[in-house]
Amino acid sequence: MLLKSALLLSSFVFSFPLVATEVPTPEGLEYCTVCHGNQLKGNQNIGAPRLSGLAPWYIERQLQNFKQGLRGSHADDTTGAEMRAMVANLSEQEITSIAAWVAQTQSPKPLPSIEANAELGHSLYQGCVACHGPEAQGNQMMGAPRLVGLNDWYLVTQLNHFQLGIRGSASADTYGQQMKAASYLLSSEQDVANIAAYINQLK
Repeated sequence: MLLKSALLLSSFVFSFPLVATEVPTPEGLEYCTVCHGNQLKGNQNIGAPRLSGLAPWYIERQLQNFKQGLRGSHADDTTGAEMRAMVANLSEQEITSIAAWVAQTQSPKPLPSIEANAELGHSLYQGCVACHGPEAQGNQMMGAPRLVGLNDWYLVTQLNHFQLGIRGSASADTYGQQMKAASYLLSSEQDVANIAAYINQLK
C-alpha cells in the first residue's frame, strides 16, 4: 500500500492556485489527507500531525530529510518510516510544490489534548526563545520552525524522539542534532508535557 501510494504521489500533476484560504488538494496528493486529514489538520489516532500553515522551507527540509534517510530511519520511528516510503520517488520540483501547497493550506488551531502546567512550561520555554522566537513563531535564519499551531501531543512525541535518539542522530542532520542536544534541558516527562502545553496556548 505504501509503495503504491509513493508511486502515485510521485506521478501527480500540480494544478492549484497559490493564493487562496481554502487550497484544493492537488491531484495525486489525496494520500496526504488520508493520514493528515482534510486541510491537513492532523490525526492523533495514527500519529499524523497538523501540517497546515507550516513554512514551505521547513516542510521542504523535512521531506528532503525523509528522502535522504536523515529522518525516519530509526527502527522505532514507525510513522517516520511511512513518510520515507511516501517521499522516496519524489523529484526536487515535486517536493518544492508540495511544500508550497502545505504552506497555503489552512485549518483550525488544534485544541489541547494533554493536561500539564503551562505556567511552568513558560519558564522552560525561555531556553527555546533564541531559536524559535518568543511566540514560538519560528526563525528561518536559525533554521527553527514555527511551533505554535502544532499539536501538543506531536510536540511531546518529537521531544521524546530527540531525547531517545530516534530523531536527530544522523550526522548530516545539523538542525536535528541541535534539537537533540536542546531536548536534554528537559529533565522529565512532566517538563516535556509542560512546555508543550505552554506552546499550545500561544496565540
